[in-house]
Amino acid sequence: MSEQRHERHEEGGPAGRRVVVVGAGMAGVQTAVALREQGFDGTVTLIGAELHQPYDRPPLSKAVLLGKAEHSAFDVDFEGLGIELVLGREVLGLRPADHELDTETGPVPYDVLVLATGAEPIRLPGTEGVPGVHLLRTLDDAERLRPVLARQHDVVVVGAGWIGAEFATAAREAGCAVTVVEAADRPLAGALPAEVAAPMTAWYADHGVDLRTHARVARVEAGAVVLDDGSRLPAEAVVVGIGARPATAWLAGSGVALGAHREIVADACLRTSAADVYAVGDCASFPSGRYGERLLVHHWDNALQGPRTVAANILAAATGELPAVYDPVPYFWSEQFGRFVQYVGHHADADSTLWRGDPSGPAWTVCWLREGRLIALLAVGRPRDLAQGRRLIEAGRRMDAEALADPARPLKDATATP
Repeated sequence: MSEQRHERHEEGGPAGRRVVVVGAGMAGVQTAVALREQGFDGTVTLIGAELHQPYDRPPLSKAVLLGKAEHSAFDVDFEGLGIELVLGREVLGLRPADHELDTETGPVPYDVLVLATGAEPIRLPGTEGVPGVHLLRTLDDAERLRPVLARQHDVVVVGAGWIGAEFATAAREAGCAVTVVEAADRPLAGALPAEVAAPMTAWYADHGVDLRTHARVARVEAGAVVLDDGSRLPAEAVVVGIGARPATAWLAGSGVALGAHREIVADACLRTSAADVYAVGDCASFPSGRYGERLLVHHWDNALQGPRTVAANILAAATGELPAVYDPVPYFWSEQFGRFVQYVGHHADADSTLWRGDPSGPAWTVCWLREGRLIALLAVGRPRDLAQGRRLIEAGRRMDAEALADPARPLKDATATP
């Protein structure tokens, strides 16, 4: 790094320092905004690869896709906040020793760097460049899919995860014939236990969607998807929703530590292995003291909450204060087949499961416990359960199992007697 930048870094004060944020999605935008809200008065530069104004992603599979909204741009006055917004610039590499980013238009120096590059969708092997095969991750993706829905094409969705279910819902609303192909034996196989995901299988048929489980795509041809058992599914369009991976390939050779899923390995304060470099959102994992394991959370709420910790710690590092620890209760939601599905917590280490309500009905809840404490909850059409459950999980409260299983009883009243 230059002598001038080195001296500024050693001074430690926030004034005059330059923070560069890479990634103009939710996590990047919220980091830049949080820095200003928390009093940072140095330079803030936000770099995004897309030319569009920074936008929110959840509406892409709903209002934007169906033409009910033209965009989902964030309502942020970047100029008024003194945030330098650089759009349409691809980052190519990072040299932490020099405190510089490499971009397609030249190097960008920084005093503090925040990596918020998000995740990118996994492509179906052999389909890159094949006409009629779509992903749904960006605003451009949604705009390319709009006419598909408007023309009521026959659509095959590959993957019965969250995004697959949401797109299938929108496509049926638009009047398309929809077939969903899933390699596992059930929807949401990677997210929920079999007994919890099983009731969701009926949602597809109830809404006129043909769900094919234990089905793998052999190839995509003009107007058809061919499965590995030889069956052919008519498809004027194919939408692939088989997961996403952290967008970190550009960090190769940088020395920034990556994990098993190629995510950036952040510590409990969201610092990376490189000095003055933080990571937040879909591209990074963090150690959870609450759950005793490292979490990689690809959901909107994580990209909203994490930036506040990053901003606080950038300011703390400059003033010598103790850093804040990031240990949230993960949360996400999905709107599919006329149902509002919410999940909070992390159920991997649960030792018992309790149901509230009939899963064949329109509203029910699943609770996961460990040693009598509520650690995770899935609520279908029961937002009050979710709100109360989230507070109980955060507080680590012990629960009365009998009261918890009674759907007529508020969750807040189902705590065990001390």
